[in-house]
Amino acid sequence: MPKRCSWVSNSPLYEHYHDSEWGRPTYDDQQLFEMLMLELMQSGLSWLTVLKKRDALRTAFASFNWESLARFTEEDVARLKEMKAIIRHEGKIRAVLTNAAVARTLANEHGSFAHFIWSFAPNKQDNLSEQAIALSKALKSAGMAFVGPTTCQSFMEAAGLVNSHEQDCYLYQPAK
Repeated sequence: MPKRCSWVSNSPLYEHYHDSEWGRPTYDDQQLFEMLMLELMQSGLSWLTVLKKRDALRTAFASFNWESLARFTEEDVARLKEMKAIIRHEGKIRAVLTNAAVARTLANEHGSFAHFIWSFAPNKQDNLSEQAIALSKALKSAGMAFVGPTTCQSFMEAAGLVNSHEQDCYLYQPAK
């Protein structure tokens, strides 16, 4: 059995996430938006809770397609708040809808959402926390909600903007 990062529990779902998704560089607009929204949903909860609800969240939020989310109404918010299979925090639900419109605008302004996000990738001498704070400020300034520095740092690690695998993890690669 390979040695994994210490935060990985012995849950097969967690192991699969760590081994096949977490920390892999992601450049797809839709995937990056989904990853950021899942990090938002995780706030105050365990990541395993989010992983267990991810399929239901994808279904509930139209695969995190920002064009589809732009058409959601107050009736949709009410419906989502009643869905037991998802995280039903109204503030988080509304944040996903607000953030979808902002992500679409950022994609239009910067050529892609990925281009905007990756402009915050720390280079070797940058401090990840400082870059996460900068990304958080930029996203909030653009109108996003529930995207504080901790959420942004977790997102940057998950989306592969930085390799945060621990040194004794089999997926660790030293910075170049």
